[in-house]
Order: sequence, then C-alpha cells, then structure tokens
Amino acid sequence: MIHVVGHTAVDHISTVHHLPDKNTSTHITDRKIFFGGGAANIAAGIAMLGEPCTLVSCVGDDFSGTDYDQWMKRLGIRQQFFFVPGTHTPTAFMFTDEAGDQMTFFEWGASKAFATKTEKAPSLPFVHMATADPDFNCRVAEKGGFVSFDPGQDVFWYSKEQLDSIISNTDILFANQHEVQGLCRTLGITKEALIGRVETTIFTMSGDGSTLYHDGKEEFVPAVPVRLSDPTGAGDSYRAGFLTAYARGYGLPDCCRVGTVTASFVVEHPGCQTHLPDWDAMLARFCRYFGAPDEPGEQRFT
Repeated sequence: MIHVVGHTAVDHISTVHHLPDKNTSTHITDRKIFFGGGAANIAAGIAMLGEPCTLVSCVGDDFSGTDYDQWMKRLGIRQQFFFVPGTHTPTAFMFTDEAGDQMTFFEWGASKAFATKTEKAPSLPFVHMATADPDFNCRVAEKGGFVSFDPGQDVFWYSKEQLDSIISNTDILFANQHEVQGLCRTLGITKEALIGRVETTIFTMSGDGSTLYHDGKEEFVPAVPVRLSDPTGAGDSYRAGFLTAYARGYGLPDCCRVGTVTASFVVEHPGCQTHLPDWDAMLARFCRYFGAPDEPGEQRFT
C-alpha cells in the first residue's frame, strides 16, 4: 500500500499568450476546470496503474458526493481525509503560456487545517509526501518507515530547519530544476551536497528528461517524445509511475522510465487526471521506446 500525503484540489487551468509582468495583464485564450491537487494527482495515477493507494488529505464540506469524490471511489483510492467544516476544498489557478512556462496561484482552503493536525500525523510504512503543510510533513517524515518527498511549488513555504528535518528522514527525493534551486537556496548547500544527503534522488527537467542519482552513480533517462497539450500534472504522474514500479520491485532506472512514460500520457491532454494510463497501456509504450523492462524483484511494502 502506497500512502500519499498532501493536497486535493480543483484545478482551473488557463492558456495565455504570455505570462504577464507585475502590474500588467494578458489574454486568457482557453480555460477549463479539472480534478487536481498534487497528492490527489499522484494517488489517482497510482490507482489507475493498479497499485493500492491511500490518500491523506484535507477537504471542505463541499467535497462529499461530488463528481471528484465519486471519481476517487471508482479508482479505488482509500480516502483518509480530514473533513474541515465551514471550508471548501482547495483550488488551484494555473496559467500556461505558449512556451509551456507556467504560473500557479493556490488557495489552500481546507488544507490550512494540516497545520492544526500535526499531532494526528499518521505513522505510515511507505509514504510519499507531496505539497502540504511543512510541519505536518515533518512529522509524517519522522514517523514514516520509508519516505519519499516532493516539495513541489510550495518549496518556498519551508524553513531551513523544516527542510533539514525532512531531508534527514527522506529515502527518495523528487524535484524539478526550479525546486532544486529553491531547496539548495533555503538549505544553503550545493546541488551535489543535496544529492549526497539522500539515498535516491530524481531530478526532472520537463521535456529534457530526468536524472537518477543513487550509490554515487548518475543515470539520465530521456523523455518520451509526444505532442504536448498541457504540461500540468507531468511531475505528479512521473511520481505515480515511479512509485508504482518501485512498490512492484522494479529497479530504479526502470522506475524512472515508468515515470517518464506515465507522464507522457498525461501531457497529451489538458488536465492532470484526464488521460492517466493503466499498466498495460503504459507498458506497451514503455516497450516501444525503451524495450522490455528488466524482471522485477520481490514486491516492496506488500
């Protein structure tokens, strides 16, 4: 069972000609509403790939019975939710320009309650922490058996002490190139020093692929060439694919490739959860671009 901690949100995704400078404006050329939230996206990706998953999240009293709620239930996601009366489920407003660059405004809503639930942070044998309250994530990391961490775009919310605490308890670290800079700046260390602090580190670089660091070795994994429709959710689906493959006993390079292939499906369509592959679809594309994966070892965290 993979546990994922963090936000469940409703995404308002807009396309703009360009991202405006301060005190200026731009035209929205397209806008759609989708299911989202970093942790929920990852949980949905894992569930679609066929791995048991629990989502630990905060939602408002507007969530129960909604289409999003029913979608999670159809996927088989176990909902370990803090229901927060008098609040609404978090909402993300994302703007993507024609070059693929993105800016996000996130309304925490019910997720503010994470800060009051630190003493209720669960002890989990295999947990991935996505964006959530820093203190809550610190406590989850301290109590977790095997910990995966993804600071996401909320990296700026963390203090040096909080990041030190989480990194000291992290077994797998995921970050994109922007988040790496934020982590290093807050911690006051180099990228090489950051890599040296975690057993396994994966840095993603959008359409330029990803790099795996483990046991002093570095391995590059290229992206799968597809027609890009919307980059939103690419990182979340990469983590979903990686963690699913990892739980099933695949080697780390193949876990990265599974993550890359899973992400390639998601970016072909707008929305983070609208085009998630099942395992068979992912494997067929994997074999087309990378050949057959190595046989997995013993399943982890059964």
